[in-house]
Amino acid sequence: MNILPEVSEKDEYVDWRGRSVQPNKHGGKKMALLVCLTEILENMVLVANISNLVVYFHSNMKFTIPESSNMLTNFTGTCLLLTLFSGFIADSFLKRFWCIILFGILELLGLLILTIQAFEPSLRPKEGEKTSSSQEAMLYIGLSVMALGVSGIKANLASHGADQLDPVIHGQQIITSFFNGFFFCLCTGGMLAVTILVWIQVNRGWKLSMILCTIFLFLAIFIYSLGFKYYKHKVPGGSPFTRIFKVLRLSFINRKQYSQQSEDSIRGSNAKKFRFLEKAIIVGGHASTEQVEEARSFLRLLPIFGSTIMMNCCLAQLQTFSVQQGLLMNTKVSNSFSIPPASLTAIPISFMLLSVPIFHHLSTSQTITKLTGTTLSLKPLKRIGVGLALASFSMTVASLVEIKRRRAYSNGGHQISVLWLSFQYLLLGVSDMFTLAGMLEFFYSEAPETMKSVCTSLSWCSTSMGFFLSSILVSIVNKVSKRVSGEEWLAESLNAGHLEFFYALLALLNLLNFFNYLCWAKWYSK
Repeated sequence: MNILPEVSEKDEYVDWRGRSVQPNKHGGKKMALLVCLTEILENMVLVANISNLVVYFHSNMKFTIPESSNMLTNFTGTCLLLTLFSGFIADSFLKRFWCIILFGILELLGLLILTIQAFEPSLRPKEGEKTSSSQEAMLYIGLSVMALGVSGIKANLASHGADQLDPVIHGQQIITSFFNGFFFCLCTGGMLAVTILVWIQVNRGWKLSMILCTIFLFLAIFIYSLGFKYYKHKVPGGSPFTRIFKVLRLSFINRKQYSQQSEDSIRGSNAKKFRFLEKAIIVGGHASTEQVEEARSFLRLLPIFGSTIMMNCCLAQLQTFSVQQGLLMNTKVSNSFSIPPASLTAIPISFMLLSVPIFHHLSTSQTITKLTGTTLSLKPLKRIGVGLALASFSMTVASLVEIKRRRAYSNGGHQISVLWLSFQYLLLGVSDMFTLAGMLEFFYSEAPETMKSVCTSLSWCSTSMGFFLSSILVSIVNKVSKRVSGEEWLAESLNAGHLEFFYALLALLNLLNFFNYLCWAKWYSK
């Protein structure tokens, strides 16, 4: 039995006391801006850790390079996969505001555990020793608690910010503008992380870096909580997955039955997909038309979601093997300045910070529309497609750069400049801009009203599954390559392996995935 009462449309959003919202007092652009400021600080902390944790695992915790790479991808994947659980909690039982506060405290707790381990030498392995069981347990506990906390913020912050805006009051383009702005703030936090915090990690040590991360995360939670009395709070509507499962179950039970009521519902529906769900409306089935449409809307999103996973497998390489490549290259720009390999992420982020406002201006400019007779804006599905196409191209470039690096190493151990990696970083960064920004807007806009957080979480789940897929591919590729050729493509030493083959494989897989996406995007748009 659903213990949550049905709410009318006018009570879909309430104030902090559970009363109807007042448009001139609750929500609005200022509250959406407060959410964006929170995202800057929170993402700065997350990216700072993700960008260089592979080095921390290898140098401080004494794990091997493949183990360190897989640990990082598993951590990142867990952070983002759990967003589906956190989004479910917000849509079903707990208001998004309280979800963000609760999970933010958990992220802070996990970060404090990692900070204590970084400060206390007895909690880390000594030189020449392996990590003990207790040391490993503490590391995993800290990472797990932090991952759970990150999931709650990522699942709900963007959707909570979009909830503050009303297209009727603020204009039809306001949701697109918000997600462009939110993505810009996400990139701003990333830029601050890979420049300032990563530099501190490399030059001043992990202790100072983790203290600063803890402070910034506390500030993010504090700043976000300032809007408590002025936010619009989305009323939870009970478990959407329970309703979807009920519709699927009833559709199966009634699969051989015919009902004029079901047929009329089909003809009156704008949706043409999954018509078998209409069987759940048959008299005695106890499913409403609204529940069927909710299930239909969610199921239609899943093929698009699945088609974006492979691209994020490429994105995982920026925090793993690309960083290891950088450690074997010449990082000096001048006699007095060196680039930390993890800071190379600043190259694509810089481009994204410039391109997001330019892209937004071009897509909304009335002058350009009058001159050209058309708009330059790309709908979310097209933006995702552009990003997926660039992912394949970026991996092709990455393979060619690795071939050049290995040739230089073979010819007397020469090191090429680390700036050669900027090409793959730039292309993958642009790919991520189109894909992630497109997904955030697409899944929020197309989601049923009762599943905004869950569906927005699909954007992060795609990234998560891409990182997990990367770990699986690394293991499979090493097993197969060792059995076929006697040597692993992804060896402990990159100079002894064939990373370029792995990148070429990713390029091929992403090309095939792009054509797969085109089919599903066409299917969705019909």
